[in-house]
Amino acid sequence: MKIGFVLFDGLTQLDFTGPLQFLSRIPDAQTLLIAKSDRPVRTDCGPFILPTHTLDTAPDLDLLCVPGGFGVDAVMQDPAQIDFVRRQGEQAHYVTSVCTGAFILGAAGLLKGVRATTHWRYHTHLAAFDAIPVEARVVHDGRVITGGGVTAGIDFALSVVREIAGEDLAAAVQLGLEYDPAPPLNAGRPDQVTPAVRDAVEARFAPRMKSFETLVTQLTAQSG
Repeated sequence: MKIGFVLFDGLTQLDFTGPLQFLSRIPDAQTLLIAKSDRPVRTDCGPFILPTHTLDTAPDLDLLCVPGGFGVDAVMQDPAQIDFVRRQGEQAHYVTSVCTGAFILGAAGLLKGVRATTHWRYHTHLAAFDAIPVEARVVHDGRVITGGGVTAGIDFALSVVREIAGEDLAAAVQLGLEYDPAPPLNAGRPDQVTPAVRDAVEARFAPRMKSFETLVTQLTAQSG
């Protein structure tokens, strides 16, 4: 099984490395790290990732996975990257995303009429790409599987392992990686926090959301 991750500058590191750690344990899986060029890709927290393939050298994939991050804006406006995602998505057995990577799938036309999720702050914007927003950590809709924000990528990946390799193998992978989350705070969803905490996060996202919403409006106007 060829599992391909689409990489780009500004991707959220855990969106990618969390699922990679789990999906690479599927028996006989080959993981491919695909970027526009063969130069190192910079994540949002500093480290660089070295691609194994470019858009031109990547083979047909069995599973396409697109992580999120602030860098999705540039990808959504890049015809070469969107064409690659569209082509791979049309033939892959599984089309998947984590966090705001869903919007790259959307820009490629792969979420039309599809139930999907993404990071909670961006959730309502899925409808602009004719997706059906579902508030869930992981959403399966046929061959399309989407995960929520950042850490949801681990739950997403484990559900993909179960889908492909079965319950026992997924349980063995979970145990081997000691995935038994017990966060010290109950603050993983907007409805679990105080208004002050929610306001602080909203303030951090505010400049970002303004530019993202403008981009979504432009792209959907062009496609419409």
